[in-house]
Amino acid sequence: MTTTSRPPSTTAAWRDGDDPGDRRFAALGAVELERGGVVPDVTIAYETWGELNAAADNAILIEHALTGDSHVVGPAGPGHPTPGWWDGLIGPGRPIDTERWFVVAANVLGGCQGSTGPSSAAPDGRPWGSRFPFVTVRDQVRTEALLADELGIDRWRLVLGGSMGGMRVLEWAVGHPERVEAALVLASTAYATAEQIAWCQPQLLAIRSDPHFRGGDYYDAESGPDTGLGIARRIAHVTYRSELELHTRFGRAAQGQEDPLGGHGRYAVESYLDHHAGKLAGRFDANSYVVLTEAMSSHDVGRGRGGVTAALAGVRADVTVVAVDSDRLYPPRLSAEVAEAVPSGRLLTVTSEYGHDGFLIEVEQVGQIVREVLSGPA
Repeated sequence: MTTTSRPPSTTAAWRDGDDPGDRRFAALGAVELERGGVVPDVTIAYETWGELNAAADNAILIEHALTGDSHVVGPAGPGHPTPGWWDGLIGPGRPIDTERWFVVAANVLGGCQGSTGPSSAAPDGRPWGSRFPFVTVRDQVRTEALLADELGIDRWRLVLGGSMGGMRVLEWAVGHPERVEAALVLASTAYATAEQIAWCQPQLLAIRSDPHFRGGDYYDAESGPDTGLGIARRIAHVTYRSELELHTRFGRAAQGQEDPLGGHGRYAVESYLDHHAGKLAGRFDANSYVVLTEAMSSHDVGRGRGGVTAALAGVRADVTVVAVDSDRLYPPRLSAEVAEAVPSGRLLTVTSEYGHDGFLIEVEQVGQIVREVLSGPA
């Protein structure tokens, strides 16, 4: 059953706003998890653009990254705390032309923008909080497959996404090979590396060490773990950008008239990180950040499938893998591994000074690649 009303699972108005905006909500029932257990009464928030044709063969799924959501394009507003995170990609005449394609984007299981997650109500009516179970990338894709069933989509013409979204693209291609015609994996990997897991650990510790975290049960408190979440965001954001971009953009400049040399002032780059920390704390749930970060660390398409090479060998989709040449978090070698291992794969490169975030910023280059992937008949 699909509904456009505000779902019971959405419990925190400061997370989602008082109006669901353009979001829709699919009630998917119980979802069994890879590591055991069940999440009952799962609700997934999603948005669509364009129309599904009679043959249901023009559907495209867009997968968001760690702190993204279903709002890929469009202005901020009720239900959308920030503008679309991939503006310029979807719409009439855009690379994903909504006069031809039916586009779906969903907020993942464990998220905090309308989908069931730690801030949602558990069966006892209280927020899940610390009781929310461990979720893997495979669990997220299993839930998306239920959403596709709900929407009447048996096969995606294209599944695309970057970073954590790229992980889900690969899980779709490996775990549901018959349901994916083409896959576009941007700035991602077939498995979380030791370094990626290492970068995640201090982020998780920062949140859990915040005294306002309260073990994950802070929803009835006046203050949440915003400080810890902000520190986690600062750590992550440095990995999202390149050393050269930070050097060129900020150098050693002070922030305005502040004096960082013993005057308790900040360098400009510190102010930049403070800004992004504050923005995230105002729109994202710390528990969801923990759940989704741990899901990313769990990512390994080869787990239980005979290893990464064997798993990728079973992919039937045409796979385009895109590396960002300055990405230090998901370096190009990881993209090359995927492209070489899938039966029908090719490797392309986005040139950017921005590092990992280049897959979001270099919309013109990414858009051209999307046009090429979609140039064949639906």
